[in-house]
Amino acid sequence: MLFGQVVIGPPGSGKTTYCAGMSDFLTGLGRDVAVVNLDPANDNLPYKCAVDISDLITLSDVMDNLKLGPNGGLIYCMEYLEKNLDWLQAQLEKVKDKYLLFDFPGQVELYTHHGSVKTMLQQLVRWDHRLVAVHLVDSHYCNDPGKFISVLLTSLLTMLQIELPHVNVLSKADLIEKYGKLAFNLDFYTEVLDLSYILDQLQDDKFLQKYKKLNEALIGIIENYSLVSFVALNIQDKESVLRVTRVIDKANGFIFGDSEERNIQAMLSCAMGAEFEYEKIKDIREKYMDTDTDMNVGDVDDKQPGT
Repeated sequence: MLFGQVVIGPPGSGKTTYCAGMSDFLTGLGRDVAVVNLDPANDNLPYKCAVDISDLITLSDVMDNLKLGPNGGLIYCMEYLEKNLDWLQAQLEKVKDKYLLFDFPGQVELYTHHGSVKTMLQQLVRWDHRLVAVHLVDSHYCNDPGKFISVLLTSLLTMLQIELPHVNVLSKADLIEKYGKLAFNLDFYTEVLDLSYILDQLQDDKFLQKYKKLNEALIGIIENYSLVSFVALNIQDKESVLRVTRVIDKANGFIFGDSEERNIQAMLSCAMGAEFEYEKIKDIREKYMDTDTDMNVGDVDDKQPGT
């Protein structure tokens, strides 16, 4: 039984930085970690790579030889890897006793409706890998209600398509208020509370008023499934990384693995280690957010945004 994380998310969300930071963090905890780079466009790796797709195919070669653009080239690379899973299996045999971090490309279509990545992950599961999808999105999207709805919809589609245990992560939490103060408390965004208040914010924008019915429909879909929630992360903050690691270890079952000592600690942790929502986010709020006039979640029902 092999454990690992499938690190996915839009371009620029910090996947490669996450793999480097998480590898260092888990190594410090005593885990034997190997990073598997499956991004054919990733030619400047900040981590030691145990398996690299560039040994099989690269995006630059595909674009030069087949005259494809970057999006078409990435899809071709993933389809090529799908047809050469025997190569991947042989490479993974070299790191079969390690905890794996899979660094995937950032093209959203690969996770929302294209089938190659899904097929590869299903095969990895058949090879007895216990995986969790770690889906990264930029936390500063919380500042824009339209973008936040897009993030929610993308996260939901990815969860339904990938069909793995799933942890959605708001990355770069230290930049969460880069473009201004959040309209609500942080747990409104991490727990995805009543989205009608996001809709109210959208309708304050004259340009977006004509999309009212569309936004209402999108919010309805997200709330009907009620699957999406987030964990906030600053990969450079050990306390934040530890909190995310605990969530991931529960999702893929690592804490219930073969080690008897780890199993006992896991059962005690589950029995005694429940956290209130405020405890999950207080370190992010205290370190990276202006909390002087922060709106509490309990105030949402009594107070409209911006009042």
